[in-house]
Amino acid sequence: MVAFLTDPLVITVLLTIAGVGIVLELFSPKIGVAGFIGIFALILFFYGHFLAGLAGYGTILLFLAGIVLIFLEFFLPGAISGTLGVAALILSLFLAGENAMQIGVSILIAIFFSTVVFFIMIKMFDKKLVLFSKMVLVDSARTEDGYVSNINRLELVGMEGTALTMLRPSGTVILNNERVDVVSEGGFIEQNATVKVIKVEGVRIVVRPLEK
Repeated sequence: MVAFLTDPLVITVLLTIAGVGIVLELFSPKIGVAGFIGIFALILFFYGHFLAGLAGYGTILLFLAGIVLIFLEFFLPGAISGTLGVAALILSLFLAGENAMQIGVSILIAIFFSTVVFFIMIKMFDKKLVLFSKMVLVDSARTEDGYVSNINRLELVGMEGTALTMLRPSGTVILNNERVDVVSEGGFIEQNATVKVIKVEGVRIVVRPLEK
């Protein structure tokens, strides 16, 4: 059994199963069958290498720490715990392996198939990353939903009023008995001058003096 579990081909299969299981869990709000299968594949990998004397207790503890950190990602905000967990798992794989090159190739193959499954889930099955959705703002504040960043006073365009203060170039004018903060088109405008709103850009209301 030790010879079987430490065979390079079996190692690649186990790591691929583990990688695909982890990827599938990214689309699940909680740990499911895919996650347990992936973890079991990793356990078989370390069990075989432990019996063969290739993985010590330190490596096993690093592996367990990685599993715990990934598990905590389900409950903690941000991606720090999950990132550290994946890094710990990969490091423990290299420490457990007899041949770093062979382990590296197996990991690359596992990453390749995991990436393929990842894109299949998104492109073909239109799945969403449920696990990490808490880290990303997916909702948008749309105007049609009643959200506005500021009051757009487009109705003021073309309206005439009187400068309540001097505009240098900003100031206050009276438009339809309402005090409105405005800016002049460019130059200085005297107090009590008659002005006209020529454009509105968000909260920026631009006026121009009328010729006497």
